[in-house]
Amino acid sequence: MKILITSGGTSEPIDQVRAITNQSTGRLGAQIAQAFLEAGFSVTLLTTQNAVKPSAHPKLQQILIQTTKDLEGALQDQVPQHQVLIHSMAVSDYRPLQMVPLEKIQEADNLQRFLESDQKEGKHSSEADHQVIFLEKTPKLIQKVKDWNPDLRLIGFKLLVSVNPEELISVARASLEKNRADLIVANDLSQIDQDQHPAFLVGPDSIEQAKTKQEIAQKLLDFILNNIQNQNT
Repeated sequence: MKILITSGGTSEPIDQVRAITNQSTGRLGAQIAQAFLEAGFSVTLLTTQNAVKPSAHPKLQQILIQTTKDLEGALQDQVPQHQVLIHSMAVSDYRPLQMVPLEKIQEADNLQRFLESDQKEGKHSSEADHQVIFLEKTPKLIQKVKDWNPDLRLIGFKLLVSVNPEELISVARASLEKNRADLIVANDLSQIDQDQHPAFLVGPDSIEQAKTKQEIAQKLLDFILNNIQNQNT
């Protein structure tokens, strides 16, 4: 069985110098990959340049991506070749369309026509006191993977901030159904620190808890071994 794991966080360029990104370190994804490698699985890791990586291993293949578009292309290529996807990467919800000095927008007689004109630069000037960044929504790739491989077993992740456990579990269950997933790992960012990573592992008929990255990785390994691999033997 081949395991596909995503980790780290995507980065969306504003110009050739600047980018919008997130604070994901990739530590959890690296921990998960390490657990599956040590259990003898072949692992393909889709990750980013600055993310934490697992130790080198003969059964590990790493593919580096940067943007959501890069990730989409890599997933389209890799998902049909794998039986399991563990999608722990923090994917950008929006990407920049344009960064424009505020005074240029105020002077424009037609904003839509202005934005559609070729205003992109290799590096935007830093002379303006105020810049306006226009963003567009990125596609929800987790909703597409079952179209690319209907037999794929999917483990997704959901991160919220400062919510009660009931709401976290409720959102995870909605994500489970919406994304046709087998399991959702739900976290609250306000509860995560260097030592602790509490999470609920929410399945269609089950809820488990973990307290650390190591526990999450082990429970995901157990889930694959007990609920997926055994069904294929």
